[in-house]
Amino acid sequence: MSFLTIGHRGLMGVEPENTLRSFVRAEREGVDAIELDLHLSKDGALVVMHDPDVDRTTDGAGPIAERTLAELRELDAGRGERIPVFEEVVEAVRLPLQAEIKDVAAAQALAEVVGARDLTGRVEVISFHDEALAAVRGALPGARTGLVAEHYGAEVIERAKAVGAELVSLDIRRLTLELVERAHAAGLRVLGWTVNTHDHLRLARGLGLDGVVTDRPEIRRAVRFTA
Repeated sequence: MSFLTIGHRGLMGVEPENTLRSFVRAEREGVDAIELDLHLSKDGALVVMHDPDVDRTTDGAGPIAERTLAELRELDAGRGERIPVFEEVVEAVRLPLQAEIKDVAAAQALAEVVGARDLTGRVEVISFHDEALAAVRGALPGARTGLVAEHYGAEVIERAKAVGAELVSLDIRRLTLELVERAHAAGLRVLGWTVNTHDHLRLARGLGLDGVVTDRPEIRRAVRFTA
């Protein structure tokens, strides 16, 4: 498999994160896949947003879970963009998607959408929450999953295998060659995040990673020079 470049929340370094504008820009810049984040609205919609509240990325305030989708749609998510739902992203771009479950309650809803739309080949479900990945695999046995971790050691490999994950997506600042080699030996792909500098890209290549998650379009363009 070739070295993958995954657009983080679209390309949040140059566009409002987790918006259709950001996802379309990521596809136009030639990334291999797009990462996005999911929460449930008060009325059960799969809302694409990173934080549990709307304060940082919109002109509103308060928890996502306390607003209906219609109420969330009234907010400005940056440059006039509206908060999208997962199904809209599926329609707006053609690239593979990494759908990160931020709210464990979203696991069942995501599994239902992926199953109903036959998206198991296109959507990889990722999460920091082991229980969310286990829930998705239980509801949709064919789902492809990955474990995300920031503070971790060698145990992350066993955690990933225990929930049937096929990859680990890890903070590159803690990654070691030994851990990457052990993960590969266990049959896991390894991604590093967030890679926004040429130094980190060279590190990712030196560690033998399978790909990187980035905010920046220039990292995608630089990949061919670091082979």
